[in-house]
Amino acid sequence: MAPLPPSGTPLPGGVARSPLPPVSGERAALREAAEGFEAIMLRKLLASARASSFAEQNPLTGGGMQQFQAMRDEHFADLAAQSGAFGFARSIEATLAQHLPRQGDS
Repeated sequence: MAPLPPSGTPLPGGVARSPLPPVSGERAALREAAEGFEAIMLRKLLASARASSFAEQNPLTGGGMQQFQAMRDEHFADLAAQSGAFGFARSIEATLAQHLPRQGDS
């Protein structure tokens, strides 16, 4: 997954990233993993939605168009996960962060 711009800065495509408090160490790795999981979940959701299409096949809906749609869906899923638009990553991170050692604990 590509590195994320700082919170509050626009992502490519003009999507503004929701501000999150700065973190370091294990919490930063947890945040990155949660955003990656959200992106995977959104890709699967979009792929399932496209699979249920009832449009008939024609030259404009062939393999090239399907490849383009898959790449577009991947890009959208990455942007949505990085921006926090759906909130899945934030929820996953908050839940799993409860299992991290507290700051200052040895």
